[in-house]
Amino acid sequence: MKKDFTILGIESTCDETSAALLKGGKEILSNVIYSQIDEHKKYHGVVPELASRAHAAKIATVIGEALQNHPIDYVAFASGPGLPGGLMVGRVAAETLAKFKKVPIIGVNHLEGHIFACDFEGNEAKNKLQFPLIALVVSGGHTELWYVKNYGDYKVLGKTRDDAAGEAFDKVAKLLGLAYPGGPQVSKQALSGKRDAIHFPRPLLPGTWEFSFSGIKTAVSYYLRDHKDFSIPDVCASFEEAMVETLVTKTLLAAKKYKVKHIAVGGGVAANSLLREKMQEQAQKAGIEVHFVERKLSSDNAAMIALAAYKKLEHAENTGRPVKKNIDINPNMKVRSWD
Repeated sequence: MKKDFTILGIESTCDETSAALLKGGKEILSNVIYSQIDEHKKYHGVVPELASRAHAAKIATVIGEALQNHPIDYVAFASGPGLPGGLMVGRVAAETLAKFKKVPIIGVNHLEGHIFACDFEGNEAKNKLQFPLIALVVSGGHTELWYVKNYGDYKVLGKTRDDAAGEAFDKVAKLLGLAYPGGPQVSKQALSGKRDAIHFPRPLLPGTWEFSFSGIKTAVSYYLRDHKDFSIPDVCASFEEAMVETLVTKTLLAAKKYKVKHIAVGGGVAANSLLREKMQEQAQKAGIEVHFVERKLSSDNAAMIALAAYKKLEHAENTGRPVKKNIDINPNMKVRSWD
């Protein structure tokens, strides 16, 4: 397998339509992202039917902008987990393009992409991840902890039982009358609030690596009901503190349990400034290095999908096993090791 081949990646799992070109598993030649925020903001959340329609309307344009007549060797797409309609749009687009260009197609797990995106620095993938590590995938739809021995070699330790972290941010923002998406709005308000003004619960769920954020959201709702003169900045600051403390504490406990010296944090909530600050601070005290995805690649994007496909193809060559193309979509796809 030549090392400088070019992959066109396609991402359509939720509310971003994206296509990207990755050359040699290192250089991002393009990464076009169309965000559907305007379509969903009046509903304070993603409406699946609207999302699939927007993907269908924009996918050809986005691919065209990313491709720019550049020759490609593979087409990769996120085959799950995600919204069924969006996944189907991505698969049909990938199959059509692969057939037209007469190149192979490969499906990859969207969540793997979020962790592999931690390898990017600027427009290049520099293999920054060092194994073994604990990975925290934290986004609008997912909050999971993994023990990672290498690319494609994982053990999922725990995931959220209810709301994902980003979903909890959005729901609290809605309770406060803030705009969608809620995470950035809550963080902005929190800058002028007191983080110890209100004590919201820290759902650490001792004895498990799982998460549960619906209780924090409910606690905020009850506080707003019982305190008519509440301060929005104080509520936001106190809520964000509780969320971040929970994420950081459980991640570092997992790192200690599994005796690793590296942590990777990917997904949209990885852009949160307080999370980055607290994770770095606590990890440094424990002698652990943290690898955060760059903010510009923390949200859903196709560059991470192309990199996940490259690593999968590289693994297949190194092991002498045929690559598993996995082109069947699966909205509830779980993370599994490649072997």
